[in-house]
Amino acid sequence: MSTALPERDGFAAVVTLDRREGPGGEVVLRQRGRHYEIIVNGCFLMDTVDGRSERLLVGAALDELDRTGPSARPSVLIGGLGVGFSLAHAVAEPRWGRIAVVERESAIIAWHRGGPLAGFSAGALDDERVEVVHADLLEYLAGSDGVRYDALCLDIDNGPDWTVTDANAGLYGPDGLAVLRHRLAPGGVLAVWSAQPSPAFEEALRAAGFSDVVTHEIAVARGVPDVVHLGRV
Repeated sequence: MSTALPERDGFAAVVTLDRREGPGGEVVLRQRGRHYEIIVNGCFLMDTVDGRSERLLVGAALDELDRTGPSARPSVLIGGLGVGFSLAHAVAEPRWGRIAVVERESAIIAWHRGGPLAGFSAGALDDERVEVVHADLLEYLAGSDGVRYDALCLDIDNGPDWTVTDANAGLYGPDGLAVLRHRLAPGGVLAVWSAQPSPAFEEALRAAGFSDVVTHEIAVARGVPDVVHLGRV
């Protein structure tokens, strides 16, 4: 049953549409006016208000691949389905070949398959290039199938310094970055979304052997800009 909360701070009332238990704790889908919010383990993850930085995550990775010569149908893995902006943007670009999206929360996948978020992923889950992988991202990347990608685009936390669960912190440290490097094809690009700039993560990328490390900033209405960190192997 939906639970309406009082209006506050000039925003529309919040309605809880669904809540389920997942590997990271409780996963909640809320509606605020015409927009939706995902809360994981009590931590705000993302909403549908403005998807510019999520689209930049994928677009900047492709631009970086093109910088040293256009790739023929490059492959991309998107870490985190979220509200669907990154996946929809990838599917709208015909130059991408194989597209994998890894999401550990079955609730989020269900909300896109005919649920309230289906309009934001715009049918992308049914594109013939797309594989939806229900798994923990780090466990999937550390697996033994040996598949490599031309681009890894990660948006599973609020950034390297603000993870949804403590376990995710390992993804941004030396061991996690070594796994990411191993899953990138030669010349491949890693792109990581963050709700705030992280100079420490830039240094961690360089220390892990990534080159051409750069940070793109996206202005937001309030507070520090969203960013996308990029690095090449």
